[in-house]
Amino acid sequence: MLRYSIGPLVELRNFLMIATAYQLIAAAGYIINDYFDVPIDLVNKPHKVFITQGISKRTALALYIAMNVTAILLSISLSNPLPLICVIISIVLLFMYSAFLKKSFLTGNVLVSGITASAVLVLFMMVEQRFRYLQMATLLYTGFAFLLSFAREVIKDLEDIGGDRLHGGQTMAIVLSDAVVRYIVVLNLFCMIILLGVIQPYLWGGNLWTRVLSVYIILLVMIPLIRIILKVFKAKACADYNRLSGSIKIVMLMGILSMLFVQYI
Repeated sequence: MLRYSIGPLVELRNFLMIATAYQLIAAAGYIINDYFDVPIDLVNKPHKVFITQGISKRTALALYIAMNVTAILLSISLSNPLPLICVIISIVLLFMYSAFLKKSFLTGNVLVSGITASAVLVLFMMVEQRFRYLQMATLLYTGFAFLLSFAREVIKDLEDIGGDRLHGGQTMAIVLSDAVVRYIVVLNLFCMIILLGVIQPYLWGGNLWTRVLSVYIILLVMIPLIRIILKVFKAKACADYNRLSGSIKIVMLMGILSMLFVQYI
């Protein structure tokens, strides 16, 4: 079951191209989201409004277009057409999310979570056929990315509820009660903890590196998730939800960094 030092699963050039393309898509997504959300952000977080107060709308649009075009060009340079298709779909969906779906019930949350998780699947599809035994690990990381992204998007709905309600939004935080939305976040994170707990015996049954990975997951992913769950029920103000969103970002980073151990499995 366990293998050692399998070497790079994806050529370094391809990996860097895909990673950079998705980083550019994400950055462009933030720009276009802020572009459409200027009126809402002036209510929710006036101290963080950069468009119109930091840069002009024209400059923001120019940066948005430049980043997306660069991401497409990077994808075109790859021999596999899959990244290009996923990049174009992601760009279109992120625009639709920012322009039309952000204030809708559930749709926007699922959309952004799915786009986030798709980066892992794209990398998996670039892996050589002889390494397909990593399929389960890939599915786990994809699920991890989706669940965490979904939880963060719901928390952001709670953070932005004032401006969204003022501008006719129908987000989960508005349509459902505050208590129900909190329980959705908690259930989402609890499912992730259970999922990570289930794989612990398999990690401990492996080599030294899988056991190190197990300890890493417990200390830097599972325990922080438990702390976040406890803080969800205590959060009341916009600043509390902002800190929760930041904490989830850190957990996502720790989860991504755990991929460094996968090459020894």
